[in-house]
Amino acid sequence: HFQVKVKIPFGNKYLDAIFSVPEKKPTYGVILTHGAGGDMNFPHLVSLAACLASHGVLCLRFTCKGLNVVYRTKAFKAVVEYLKLSDDYKLSGVFLAGRSMGSRAAASVICQLSQDDDDDGFIQGLVCLSYPLHRPKLQSKLRDEDLLLISCPVLFVSGSADEMCEKQLLEGVVSKMKAPKKIHWIDKANHGMAVKGRTANDVMEEINAQVFSWLRENVQLQHK
Repeated sequence: HFQVKVKIPFGNKYLDAIFSVPEKKPTYGVILTHGAGGDMNFPHLVSLAACLASHGVLCLRFTCKGLNVVYRTKAFKAVVEYLKLSDDYKLSGVFLAGRSMGSRAAASVICQLSQDDDDDGFIQGLVCLSYPLHRPKLQSKLRDEDLLLISCPVLFVSGSADEMCEKQLLEGVVSKMKAPKKIHWIDKANHGMAVKGRTANDVMEEINAQVFSWLRENVQLQHK
């Protein structure tokens, strides 16, 4: 696969983004963004983008530095529109994916677009890496409202020791979701997906494999 850097118009400025492009013409894509810290070159995102592109899935990852989830959601929406209207890649559908705060923004975009009258099924699903269900030690206030409204398939990949996503609480929210959903727990991983005694690469490989196999199952489900 190869990479293409692009600038995506957003309001009166541009978002930096990189396409990871598969060798043969892709049918599906994933739009991927980072958490509150860092940018699109966060190692987990780079690794996932390379994995997806090498398996024939187009990946567009972008940087948006705003710390406000409403702003991040607007930026994500602009990127979805950009890819949808792209002449270079004619995709049948995309999956929105994000890490931590980026996954909140992705969930919010899906809620907003699915409420639009012109929802055309372009968005196929949502991938939440380390979804920040609550602030550390503030388990009483859950950020679950968007999750409960979503109807497309959702994959959660979270650490079982994530201080911003207590295992039982996420399982409780997921049991109430009407969308097809799956949780993959990374054993003993924290919010940053670090696990004592495992290398970062080893953990990334586990995450990538889970995301890709889930994408593949969901694309196949829609083509039976």
